[in-house]
Amino acid sequence: MSFSWLHYEFRTLSDCLVWPVANVGSEDETDVVPTYKEAFPPLPEKVVSVEAANEPAGAWTKIRPLKSSLITQVFHVPLEERKYKEMNQFGEGEQAKICLDIMQKTGAHLELSLAKDQGLSIMVSGKLEAVMKARKEIVAKLQTQASATVAIPKEHHRFVIGKNGEKLQELELKTATKIQIPRPDDPSNQIKITGTKEGIEKARHEILLISAEQDKRAVERINIEKVYHPFIAGAFNKVSGEMMQETGTRINIPPPSVNKNEIVITGEKEQVAQAVTRIKRIYEEKKKKTTTIAVEVKKSQHKYVIGPKGNSLQEILERTGVSVEIPPSDSNSETVILRGEPDKLGQALTEVYAKANSFTVATLTAPAWLHRFIIGKKGQTLSRITQQTPKVHIEFTDGEDRISMEGPTKEVKQVQEQIQLIVEDLVNRMDYTEITIDPKFHRHLIGKSGTNINRIKELYKVSVRIPPDNEKSNLIRIEGDPQGVRSAKKELLELASRMENERTKDLIIEHRFHRTIIGQKGEKVKEIRDKFPEVIINFPDPAQKNDVVQLRGPKNEVEKCAKFLQKVVAELVENSFSVSVPIFKQFHKNIIGKGGANIKKIREETLTRIDLPAENSNSEMIVITGKKANCELARNRILSIQKELANITEVEVCIPAKLHNSLIGAKGRFVRSIMEECGGVHIHFPTEGSGSDTVTIRGHTEEVDKAKKQLLHLAEEKQIKSFTAELRAKPEYHKFLIGRGGANIRKVRDNTGARIIFPTADDQDQELITIVGTEEAVKDAQRELEILIKNLDNVIEDVMTVDPKHHRHFVARRGQVLRDVADEYGGVMVSFPRTGTQSDRVTLKGAKDCVEAAKKRMQEIIEDLEAQVTIECVINQRFHRMVMGAKGLKVQQITKDHLVQIKFPEREENPGPELQHVHENGETNGEVKVDPTVPKKNDIIIISGRKERCEAARDALLLTISVDPKYHPKIIGRKGAVITQIRIDHDVNIQFPDKNDENQVGIWGCSHTLLPEQSQSVKLEASVDDGNWGRALLPSSAILILLFFKLTDFCLQDQITITGYEKNTETAKEAIMKIVTELEDMVSEDITLSHRVHARIIGARGKAIRKIMEDFKVDIRFPQSGAEDPDRVTVTGLPENVDEAIDHLLNLEEEYMSDVVENEAMQAYMKPASRMDEPKAPSKGFMVRDAPWTSSSTEKAPDVSSSEDFPSFGAPVAPKTSPWGPKRF
Repeated sequence: MSFSWLHYEFRTLSDCLVWPVANVGSEDETDVVPTYKEAFPPLPEKVVSVEAANEPAGAWTKIRPLKSSLITQVFHVPLEERKYKEMNQFGEGEQAKICLDIMQKTGAHLELSLAKDQGLSIMVSGKLEAVMKARKEIVAKLQTQASATVAIPKEHHRFVIGKNGEKLQELELKTATKIQIPRPDDPSNQIKITGTKEGIEKARHEILLISAEQDKRAVERINIEKVYHPFIAGAFNKVSGEMMQETGTRINIPPPSVNKNEIVITGEKEQVAQAVTRIKRIYEEKKKKTTTIAVEVKKSQHKYVIGPKGNSLQEILERTGVSVEIPPSDSNSETVILRGEPDKLGQALTEVYAKANSFTVATLTAPAWLHRFIIGKKGQTLSRITQQTPKVHIEFTDGEDRISMEGPTKEVKQVQEQIQLIVEDLVNRMDYTEITIDPKFHRHLIGKSGTNINRIKELYKVSVRIPPDNEKSNLIRIEGDPQGVRSAKKELLELASRMENERTKDLIIEHRFHRTIIGQKGEKVKEIRDKFPEVIINFPDPAQKNDVVQLRGPKNEVEKCAKFLQKVVAELVENSFSVSVPIFKQFHKNIIGKGGANIKKIREETLTRIDLPAENSNSEMIVITGKKANCELARNRILSIQKELANITEVEVCIPAKLHNSLIGAKGRFVRSIMEECGGVHIHFPTEGSGSDTVTIRGHTEEVDKAKKQLLHLAEEKQIKSFTAELRAKPEYHKFLIGRGGANIRKVRDNTGARIIFPTADDQDQELITIVGTEEAVKDAQRELEILIKNLDNVIEDVMTVDPKHHRHFVARRGQVLRDVADEYGGVMVSFPRTGTQSDRVTLKGAKDCVEAAKKRMQEIIEDLEAQVTIECVINQRFHRMVMGAKGLKVQQITKDHLVQIKFPEREENPGPELQHVHENGETNGEVKVDPTVPKKNDIIIISGRKERCEAARDALLLTISVDPKYHPKIIGRKGAVITQIRIDHDVNIQFPDKNDENQVGIWGCSHTLLPEQSQSVKLEASVDDGNWGRALLPSSAILILLFFKLTDFCLQDQITITGYEKNTETAKEAIMKIVTELEDMVSEDITLSHRVHARIIGARGKAIRKIMEDFKVDIRFPQSGAEDPDRVTVTGLPENVDEAIDHLLNLEEEYMSDVVENEAMQAYMKPASRMDEPKAPSKGFMVRDAPWTSSSTEKAPDVSSSEDFPSFGAPVAPKTSPWGPKRF
């Protein structure tokens, strides 16, 4: 009621408010202020008519409310019918389990409660189907069950079961009972019902109702001769249909294909009797009145008489009342019998003959090879014919020169004529021939992917049929234009003749050379094929790893191609000589050079292939492949680079060649053990059969001397008397036998003088330990090792105390610390108490010596944890990836070297723009004060461990040096070229502070990359008169800066210090002095250029000014923004170059200034006329007179009970019904 009024009031108010607002800005009516009643007039009262009030609600009142999909039902089980009467354990016994099972099975919700009389109330909630199922389960499992039987006729049982058992299931759910119906082969008619007394009664009643209903129905079977069934059914079953509709019965007449006379009628007894009477009446009538005639119709025409789905027979029956009987299809009889009234038989016979002759079958002779041309590509030719005559069926018989057509007589004749014309045309302009070619040449005629045969087909417009291999036929058929057929035949025979004269030759070429001969994307083999176009070269499948390459073609060409390939292979064999050069891993990147420059140069100059091991590989071997002389040359050049880079000593030792194999050992075991012991020195034996006695040892001086002594001692032992013994021990014992830092095994060697060699990771037998030396020394060493191994096999169990707070350290990262302890100490098993228990007992199980050593190691770890501190290292997050290195290798090395834990902060993913800060009280001008000394959370790296180790690790990550801020731009260089070169070459990151900050330059990287090599390094000092030349020197060459600055004491002064190798420092000194000589003649001049043309002179991204500087060989500096003199420009260079550059700049200024003046003049005309902004009077806002709020405070407050102060809104208004339904609020 109130909604309509409120809507009206809103519209009235809005209409009234338009007038005063529109006149607020008017100068003439500024003094006119409306009164409150004028601005807000009272609403008129509206009387609602009685008719409107009594308007009917309409169709919406008739709509039924939607029912909820969830229902709730309550079931009561009296005490005497309860199956479980557990009074004291309600909800905890079998009854509760059953309820939970029912809820899970049905999805319904059950709530149980006990009444005072100990009766059970069960509330079931859920969907209707779920509630009904739950009810059935409850009655079956919680209520005592009774049973009863009910007898109904056996034939009624199927009606109780229903279709697919649906009726029985519905009955069981409805009555909450279990109904058992005897099987069909059981003669009993008793149905058993199990459930509650109430449910049994309901089920019994329903079953008896179903039986009573079926008692009212009857089934009648009558025998009527089969030949009269069409009259009872009528044409298109019209008679039987009308009969069923009128009587309400169901009449089942067997179809014509079933030889059965019985007609079944089902329905109510009276109605069945009526239907039977009518059927018998029709039968008797037709039996008396009808007669038959027999006619002969061709068997092939019977189907036309029957028509599609028997429609023709039904049409004859409908029009004439005569039944036409056709003999079965499996019968040879051609006699057709017509049955009906005599006066109708003539008409029916006419129609039968008309139907039989309405369709005909015709045949046409056409050569079988022409059939596909008649059909056309994708049936196009034939489809054009059948579109005009869709009822005609055309059949082509494979292998026969015959085409069959079937359909209406007129249309068949038309199609026959059209096809005959096509056949005649094809016979006149097409021909075919057959040639005999040996099947072994067929695939060569076809070519790869059908290349050859497709070319012939397209060239001569013919069709060539080559029989498949499984037919083993040598007959090839060619069809098409006569001229094309002759040409194709000639070419195919020529190809076959040429193939008979061809020769096939197999070349044995090692599989590893195939890829090289083929070349990238087959480029090289294509060149060979172009050189020998008549030869077909077949390489085996790469997966087969076969060495046979097959050549096929003319004899002479095949021989030439074979010789050429053999020559190529000989060159490949010569160039496949391979040599491995051991180079220390840290120098591999220097061998490669910047952007691969060094390695590329060596490859090009020596014509070799050089393969380096992967970055994450532990191998130090560089493999060189090519000609032997070239490989040796490349090897020497690589070794010379290594020698220059580090303090590498090369020593040659003379050892008789006959001892080389025994010193190398099986699979290089002996020599490898010496190299590992002596700090990874490289020992190179001459190639076998060379006869050379010289063995080369390469490495650092101390390690080389040590390796030399061991090698000579071993050679001496081998010459005097050599004895070897083998010992077996579990692989997990090897690390303990070796000891930490090789302490244990060194002790055995010192005591016995024997050499002990452990298997490497590549050896197949991981248990075999080899002892080499004199017989006495070997036996002593073997005895000591056997004692150690025996002790290791003596497994004991020990306990140690570990504070629970340290347990997590040992078991973290899937027990990595414990795995390391087990690997190092013979596979000791360490068991910590379960998480959550406060036990401090840790159990160690293993060999006695291993357990003791493991306990000692764990105690050391605990001491480190007790003394552990955590320090912070601040590095900008954008440099964290560089600090960690590829796959974290750098930080892992620092962690390993200093025994600390380093944790990097989480990486900030795509940081968005900073949110605008909300001004708060106490912030001056809305500015946020941020402490610049507080580092960002994402920049802090946490280092944990002993204090001194943490500090050493931090120093390894971070190095800070002091540099005067005025030199920062010079160190950075133009566009950062200089500083970028330093970062790349030294593998560090350098960060400069902000302006006005402390003069600290931060350098991040591993410590060994920050500190220069001390070995073979000399310093030279070159005197430069003025330190300002450093500014000119720095940008000239990004590479020289590496020689100019010493990172430990970085400062540009008169003295430039060059640190490096002697050869390099001399070259650098000469280059610097040459630049200084040139710079001494340079001058600097200041000129005045209007700042308005600076941007034009500089050009986009400085392109124009760079060109000027390059052309005149000068340096031009423009003032920065905010400079005192914005027009001053400095030009530096040789005097004549400076003068020319200044003249050029002044000419450009004059040219650009004319454009600037012209543009300014144009802008002046385009600007609108200037005018003073008129001051606007302040807005008075909306005002009314005599408003309630303007009345004086002395006035009396309005009386809420007064109808004058608070007038009513008028008579109540009945809600108006809407076609869209009642309104909702």
